[in-house]
Amino acid sequence: MTVKKFITLAGNIGCGKTTAAKLISHKYGLELFDEPVIDNRFLKNYYANMERWSFTLQMEFLIRRVEHHELISTVPKACVQDRSLYEDPEIFAKYLHGLGKMTDDELNLYFEYFDRLSNELIKPDLIIYLKVDNVDVLLQRIRKRGRKEEQSITHEFLEGLGGYYVSFPQVCKNKYKVDVITLNVTDTDIRKKEGKQQLLKLIESKLALLE
Repeated sequence: MTVKKFITLAGNIGCGKTTAAKLISHKYGLELFDEPVIDNRFLKNYYANMERWSFTLQMEFLIRRVEHHELISTVPKACVQDRSLYEDPEIFAKYLHGLGKMTDDELNLYFEYFDRLSNELIKPDLIIYLKVDNVDVLLQRIRKRGRKEEQSITHEFLEGLGGYYVSFPQVCKNKYKVDVITLNVTDTDIRKKEGKQQLLKLIESKLALLE
C-alpha cells in the first residue's frame, strides 16, 4: 500500500483482534495502535460492579480511542487499530444500557460526548470484523489468554454482545460510512502457523479494496 491507509479490527471479546492486529502490523509494516485494556484503570472495578462502573469505563475507552484517532491522523505511515471506535457506542454502550448497567441519562450523555468528540476524527478506510459463531470458542480463548479481570465473563454476556454484532457491518456502512469485511474465524486459531497463514491469505484477498 503506497498511500497511507487506516485499518481497524472489530469483534467480540476473545475473537483474536489483538493477535490479528499484530500480525497485520508485522506483515505489512503498519503502525499498531493497541486496544487500551491492560492499563485501563477502571476495568477491574467494572467487572466487579458493572452497575457502578459501566458509564465510567465507556467514557475512558471513548477518550483513549479518540486519542488514537487523533494520533493516527498525524502518523505518516499506514496504521492498524485494535478495536474500532464504533463498537463502544453501537455495541457495548447499548448492550450495557439494555442490561440495566447504564441508565437512560448515562447513555444519552455518553452519546452526546461521542458525537462531539468523534465529529472531526479521521475514519478508517476499512474495518475487518472477526466473527466467531461459537461463544464457547470465545470463552476458551479468554480463559487461555488469562487476563485476570476477564475471568468472570459469562457465556450469556458474550452471547448478548454477539447479538449486537449481527447488524454491526450495516451500521458502520449506513451510519458511519465505513466499509466492513467479515472474516469468520470460529475454526481458525491465528496464534498457530496454519491459522496465521489462513488469516493473512484472507486479508490479502481483501486489501485490494484499499488500492
